[in-house]
Amino acid sequence: MHEPRTLRVTDPSVRGLEEVLTPDALAFVGELVREFSPRLDLLLEKRMVIHQSLRNGALPDFLDETSSIRVSEWKVGPIPADLRQRRVEITGPVDRKMVINALNSGADVYMADFEDSHSPTWMGTVQGQVNLRDAVDRTITYEGPDNREYKLGNKLATLMMRPRGLHLVEKHLLDGSRPVPASLFDYGLFIYHNAKKLISQGTGPYLYIPKLESHLEARLWNDIFDYSEDALRLPHASIRCSVLIETILAGFQMEEILYELRERITALNFGRWDYIFSLIKFLGHDARFVVPERPLLPMTTPFLKSCSVLLAQSCHRRGAYAIGGMAAQVPIKSDPRSQEAIDKVVADKKREASEGYEGAWVAHPGLVPVVKRVFDDTSPESAGGNKIVEVTREDLLRVPEPKISEQALRANVAISLQYLESWLEGVGCVSINNLMEDTATVEICRAQIWQWIYHSAKLLEGSTITRQSFRTTLHQEIAKVSTRAIQQAHETTNYKTAGELLDVLVTGDGFPEFMTLLAYDYL
Repeated sequence: MHEPRTLRVTDPSVRGLEEVLTPDALAFVGELVREFSPRLDLLLEKRMVIHQSLRNGALPDFLDETSSIRVSEWKVGPIPADLRQRRVEITGPVDRKMVINALNSGADVYMADFEDSHSPTWMGTVQGQVNLRDAVDRTITYEGPDNREYKLGNKLATLMMRPRGLHLVEKHLLDGSRPVPASLFDYGLFIYHNAKKLISQGTGPYLYIPKLESHLEARLWNDIFDYSEDALRLPHASIRCSVLIETILAGFQMEEILYELRERITALNFGRWDYIFSLIKFLGHDARFVVPERPLLPMTTPFLKSCSVLLAQSCHRRGAYAIGGMAAQVPIKSDPRSQEAIDKVVADKKREASEGYEGAWVAHPGLVPVVKRVFDDTSPESAGGNKIVEVTREDLLRVPEPKISEQALRANVAISLQYLESWLEGVGCVSINNLMEDTATVEICRAQIWQWIYHSAKLLEGSTITRQSFRTTLHQEIAKVSTRAIQQAHETTNYKTAGELLDVLVTGDGFPEFMTLLAYDYL
């Protein structure tokens, strides 16, 4: 190893810090930062160049320079035994109770999330690493405010961990005067503390990689995995991963992403809300890509259906699994509408199974048996995953006409407000209207509002969406949620800050790249 980079912690007072930020663990993270930060900087610069070309009128396309990868025959490496059944995967943040409940949920996989469902407070992030270490050790317990005790059962979900995206930083750990990349921080600590133990238990260090925009970013991750195995003396290709396809740019490079990670990748997963958000982010200045309200964007929408089919086909051709999107419903026994929501989940998962998907995500343990049953009842032979459908560039860019109701605009404002208020309080996974919402929800809501204002879109009721009309709606919704908070004795002043943040996100001529980049300064 080279001389380790000296990293400085800016807030050493957080509980659990000395347990995970040990000198050796910090030295390993420092090595990753020294080795890979320069390449990461170049890739993020390359992102900006591509984004600018799209704003100047270019459209995404399949790459000419990688056509040989798409036409040649190759397969990904064999799937590890404990990832061969992935009918249902539960996802959620890394707080202690959630980790125990998710591992006990009966799901095949639990994705422990430092990304979209995690508000990256320093305390929550450090404690999340402690929680995962204790879960891997099988010593994790939790006592609730009601004195109820939580502990691990006998049959546990296979653990996977999702680090933050390549674009984010961890401001509480500095390399000189610079915050370290959050992805290397989350990943490095998890691998350092848990990789050997997981391998000794017959499983392995399994990652879910978010927010990729190109196969070159997948190559960076592959090299990070290679380097880590050498540095920590792990067996080659013991670090395995799945990749989320949640940007339209990655949608055009799925086979290339599989190829770059071919020794390690086990699945691609389709992240629908983030995918729509990325379409607006990259092409939203172009009036041809003004999208309708969220309820009019089901997975049967042409550009989403095309990507979904292409993902399943790409995976099956190369020997990887296709994992379907999130069922975000929170089942409530006493609510008569709960059965209707579950019926919708079943219909959506049947569609995925018919396209050849091996499984899908849920946000709540109550949906684990529901989704599992759908995939149990669909044999691979009866699924349509074997029919090859040609998916063209035009198919991936076919957006329906923009229909927008006043109710949908108001819902986007209300949900964004409630979520941002919660995120600023340190909670990144929130039940709103019986749906489990995370960062992706706000990203699509604010992207739609921004786009509708930018293009002076018309509501079905006849009026034009302007900055002023948005602000009127915003002030009405702040008044509503603030009144509700007072009635529920919810002591917070973050609705005002959430409103200011939402205004910045939707009223500028330019489009802020990520909500989390702006909001992180408030934590």
